Amino acid sequence: MKENKMGTMPVHRLLVTMSLPIIVSMLVQALYNNVDSFFISQIKNTGREGLTAVSQAFSAQNLMIGIATGTGVGVNALLSRALGQGDRKKANKIASTGILLAFFGYTLILLFGLFGTDLYFRGILSTATFDDKLNLELVRQFGNDYLRICCIGSLGVFMQIMFERLMQATGRTVFTLFTQGLGAVINIILDPIFIFEEYEILGISISGLGLGAAGAAWATIIGQFAAALIGFALNAIYNKDVKLSFADMRPDFPIIREIYSIGVPSIVMVSIGSIMFYVMNIIIMGVSSVGATIFGVYYKLQSITFMPVFGMNNAVIPIIGYNYGAGNRKRMQKAIRIATIYVCAFMFIGLLLMQFIPKTLLGIFESDPAILDMGATALRTISLSFVFAGVCIALGSMFQALGKGTYSLIVSVARQLIVLVPVAFLLSLSGNLSLIWLAFPIAEVASLAVTLVMYRRINKKIISKLPDGN
Repeated sequence: MKENKMGTMPVHRLLVTMSLPIIVSMLVQALYNNVDSFFISQIKNTGREGLTAVSQAFSAQNLMIGIATGTGVGVNALLSRALGQGDRKKANKIASTGILLAFFGYTLILLFGLFGTDLYFRGILSTATFDDKLNLELVRQFGNDYLRICCIGSLGVFMQIMFERLMQATGRTVFTLFTQGLGAVINIILDPIFIFEEYEILGISISGLGLGAAGAAWATIIGQFAAALIGFALNAIYNKDVKLSFADMRPDFPIIREIYSIGVPSIVMVSIGSIMFYVMNIIIMGVSSVGATIFGVYYKLQSITFMPVFGMNNAVIPIIGYNYGAGNRKRMQKAIRIATIYVCAFMFIGLLLMQFIPKTLLGIFESDPAILDMGATALRTISLSFVFAGVCIALGSMFQALGKGTYSLIVSVARQLIVLVPVAFLLSLSGNLSLIWLAFPIAEVASLAVTLVMYRRINKKIISKLPDGN
């Protein structure tokens, strides 16, 4: 079998060429999520409630994306490994099974959308303190409307993510620009039409549907379905390394077990993140309802920093997986070293922005001076954890590519459940919102220590025993 570029191209150039399209597409994804929040925050009289509602929906949406991407990580790593071993038949079966599993994941989210969204928001608001800056009943109503639509219509995002992972696993990352780019453009165009009763473009007044937060949800799922359709077309036309077929979509439990042995830890990690966000909001709500708005806005802003990091992570996983299958230790080590340098650079830039212009960033969504002051403290404190987080994410890609996703799971549990939530709860007892933010850098330092221990173990047991390769 003729070896593809993941086994022959210089590692630095390979990583850059594979990661850039993913980074751009993920930045576009983060941008249009932030555009959703921006438009909602501009709704007259209820913009703050709408912004808070959409922000509080994050943990449920994150879980949805986590199930989709976690399954995709398993398919990605296993598929690239099969291609590295020259097993084209198994690669085809893995790809088709991935489509089947995407439908299964959607079914779970559909059930939550039908029966669980109202209970979800009532749980978040159960400890909320009264604040005359925020109507909590409107937050619940807007959030329930928004999240239910996103969940029921989530088939588009499940298919989009799986088709993107099939292209990434075979080195065709440039096509993710088309899938996510198309979805983003459609979403941005539809947002003002669906959200506002009336809006202006170039001084021309245009009537809209006036659906508010629910309108943002409709715009989102329409964009996702469009992206899924173009992802299917691009795979069918250009992805010659794998062939999808209905015959291969019959459940193959050994392959499903292999996919989820890699993917489940990633899903659980995201689930842990969703649990963390949910519980943190309950803790913060008990001190300050507006603090929860700030926390939600922070997560919108941090995505601009983290999306390039996750893009680099997604690119390096198939490179490592391919060269692990091909038995090339030097290329694996070089890939993770270069990825770590780039990731830390991205995170350092994010740190600088949140240290020096936090109010400018927050001002995109909020104009109240008191809230901007509170938010600036939050951004400056939480961002101290960024570089530590970058190292953990970069080294975690090695764990996933080598089928040791449980290592990443251990790191995630240590950071978000064992350290972050308990420390945040203890700090909240002071009644001082500013102290709660210190839990983030404390947790990330603990996470880095655990990550380095795990990386040393996997290097000793697996990586050091591989042949040098080229």
